[in-house]
Amino acid sequence: MVDAPGEANLVLDRLKETQPKYILMTHAHFDHIGGLVELKSALEIPVAAHPADAKDLPLEPDLLLNDGDAISMGAIELRVLHTPGHTQGGLCFLAGSHLIAGDTLFPGGPGKTQSPRDFRQIIDSITQKIFELPEDTKVYPGHGEPTTVKKARQLYEIFSTRPQDPNLCGDVEWDKSQSA
Repeated sequence: MVDAPGEANLVLDRLKETQPKYILMTHAHFDHIGGLVELKSALEIPVAAHPADAKDLPLEPDLLLNDGDAISMGAIELRVLHTPGHTQGGLCFLAGSHLIAGDTLFPGGPGKTQSPRDFRQIIDSITQKIFELPEDTKVYPGHGEPTTVKKARQLYEIFSTRPQDPNLCGDVEWDKSQSA
């Protein structure tokens, strides 16, 4: 299971007849942790997060994840990618050609950042970790519709050719950002 949004009862209903092994946290923002305490209690499975976001969770994680770690669940192995920028402990999880991206990457741009430094950091995370994956990798963001590495890279390449405001941050969309 990835993240623990509010309305834990709805999540538990959807998990009926499954056997989750972990609650993997992409980051510690309220909309991803609202049901964490209730879900952890009901499911009695370990919670895993990056050390930089662990302090912002409503409970202590059972497992700390770092870049390059692997989590095995039967025949499925997830590779952990540390992708700071949206938060300092942002994580993505790669299983074959499927990337669970949390709030690191959306179809139209990066996750929201709080400062120009965070924006540069999330761009580095995306270009150095996600855009290095095969172009047919399907990207599942923490909100909204999936995309692919190829589509995201194409939009970013157009964005990166335009001059950018050095103070750029916040909600940035590749195709709507204004030039400096």
